[in-house]
Amino acid sequence: MRVKKIITNTLTTLMFMLFLVLVVAVVISKASGGEPSLFGYQIKTVLSGSMEPGIHTGSVVALKPGGDMTRFQKGDVITFMDEESRLITHRIVDVQMNSALNQATYTTKGDANDAADSAPVFSTNVVGQYTGITVPYVGYAMNFAVSKAGSILLMIVPGLLLLLYALYTSWKAVSVLERKNSVPAAAETVPDPLH
Repeated sequence: MRVKKIITNTLTTLMFMLFLVLVVAVVISKASGGEPSLFGYQIKTVLSGSMEPGIHTGSVVALKPGGDMTRFQKGDVITFMDEESRLITHRIVDVQMNSALNQATYTTKGDANDAADSAPVFSTNVVGQYTGITVPYVGYAMNFAVSKAGSILLMIVPGLLLLLYALYTSWKAVSVLERKNSVPAAAETVPDPLH
């Protein structure tokens, strides 16, 4: 029973720390005007269920940007920009290579979708490759953290908690000092029965 509690506490602590690292990375990236990134990987939130059950809606995925965008093969999962400038993460089901232009055209499909995507993906539209790293449900919190309300909450709540903690510790210190000062005074007012 004790081992189970230790494992549960450890896992909870690790998940909380990972969440904090991701939130800090997103807030710093957004404050600097860049894309959220961590250790060279771009962090993206999954907004649809097209890749379930492997990648759930609301998950955070890590992408490896850059490199030769014609290197991908059938079965690789890539993130690309569609015609409407939306980022989509889907699996490659077919590759056509144009050696003369040094460009690849990918046919992609969401794992949960019945059919392949109607529009081909050109290698120039690929943003990065999915690394296989997924953190479920953290995307909801990250989206909230970078919203106006979330940013305010993330700045105000920790400040208030620090203020309340400072007030509490000050009150405890004053209580201890008052008790120490009241003990000698009470001892002096008690009459000595031997005199």
